[in-house]
Amino acid sequence: MQIRRLAPVLAVSMMATTAPALASAPATASPARSAVPTAAYAAQKVSWSACRPDLPPSLECASVKVPLDYRRPHGAQVDIAISRIAASDPAKRRGVLLINPGGPGSWGLDMPAYLHDAFPASVRERYDLIGFDPRGVGSSTPITCGLTPEELDGERPYKPETFARHVALTRGIADKCHDKYGEDTLRQFTTRNTARDMDVIRAALGERKISFLGYSYGTYLGAVYAQLFPRRVDRFVLDSATDPAGAWHKSFKSWAPGAERAFTRWTEWTAARSDAYGLGDTPAEVSRTFWELVARADRDPVLLGGTRYSGTRLRAALRTTFVTARLGAEWVVNLKKAAAGEPTPDLPAPYPWDDNATSMFWTVVCGDAPWPKDPESYRQEAVTDAVRYPLYGDYASNIAPCAFWGRTAEPATAIDNDVPALILQNEWDPQTPLPYAYGLRRALEGSRMVTVDEGEGHGVYGTFVSDCAERVANTYLTTGRLPSKDTACEANPPQQHRKSTRVPVPVRGPLPR
Repeated sequence: MQIRRLAPVLAVSMMATTAPALASAPATASPARSAVPTAAYAAQKVSWSACRPDLPPSLECASVKVPLDYRRPHGAQVDIAISRIAASDPAKRRGVLLINPGGPGSWGLDMPAYLHDAFPASVRERYDLIGFDPRGVGSSTPITCGLTPEELDGERPYKPETFARHVALTRGIADKCHDKYGEDTLRQFTTRNTARDMDVIRAALGERKISFLGYSYGTYLGAVYAQLFPRRVDRFVLDSATDPAGAWHKSFKSWAPGAERAFTRWTEWTAARSDAYGLGDTPAEVSRTFWELVARADRDPVLLGGTRYSGTRLRAALRTTFVTARLGAEWVVNLKKAAAGEPTPDLPAPYPWDDNATSMFWTVVCGDAPWPKDPESYRQEAVTDAVRYPLYGDYASNIAPCAFWGRTAEPATAIDNDVPALILQNEWDPQTPLPYAYGLRRALEGSRMVTVDEGEGHGVYGTFVSDCAERVANTYLTTGRLPSKDTACEANPPQQHRKSTRVPVPVRGPLPR
């Protein structure tokens, strides 16, 4: 998808109309920083028209103006691009359902079109499906720091001989962003401000409340909105959860133990099917087969398709495949063939993160909460975690641009409320592991959680993982009824995924480190 880039200079304009004030934050938040701004933003008229040609023709598009800095509502503004597929039955229309696909740094204008066929008619007739590019992303005044291909690659393994270069590289990313935009501007591109933008969208659309479907990072965005504006929450579905207590340094480090748990399960699954895959009769033998192939590739990089992989690179490339045990086994079989000189297909292409997506990813995760500032602390953690979590520990704990980022504008958002919400979570998720979901469940005391037993992959709703989980979500969206308690759903058989003709929903992010 082509992403339009706007000038980095943020336009300054004034809004002269008046209207009733937007909702204020609850008493637990700082009024000066969490109140939605002036009445003028609620009065702006949303003018729907055809979207740009590269977006699905079923969408209508518009834009909403929001303050760059909510403490200075009459200063610089940001344009937020929004999209819509209107409710199919005006007589049954309940309101709007905002959608966020993950990230941070991922565009969302196309999401109503992607999800339209995933929703049953009972949902489509009740809600206007609303997509939006979050501030700084896509068509919403994008942040682009001018990153090189090496800087766009977020996965850097720790090695003593390369650590100083990685320190310089990550410092350079932070310097580029700050030199281009300035610290005062970058500090405004945070999850809290994106949540405030959502409330401006709500008011501009004339809605008293919003419903929301957020994937991955979007679960954190939804939780922050619920904390700031609990009275504006209608029906929130949070899919593939992020633990708000870990935002964001602890969350990234948690990818390593999650990868080890998935790898252990994969060795057990594959050993039980040794006749089919020939990788070993016991979990220990399967593990040894993999690590011997990795060591061999570190000595002599192996050719998969048209790409040569070192063992170090293979660890990162295969990390997410191990949560889908069958897929992991198939790829290690291919790796074994490639090591023997046989032709094989290439590994799946990684998600195409560009300058805008990567720049905004670091802007948000570095700006939401403070990170450790001493590079030596990252080195020590990477050395320790490389031993403790050999598959991905040195990647997850290595130095990041956040070590050199400027001050955060506000404290990290503490999530602690009883707002009702539905959390959907696969048992085996490579990007937001199951413990993340437990953390969000604890923070949202009024929520209910549906765990897909043996569910594999990142994303539940619209991804063919579990019909049972989707039924629970659809019941909640159409009736408002949550399960009486946390519950589990069974996963669909793998062949059901492959038989479907519907395009699965693209859950985006988070960017691998």
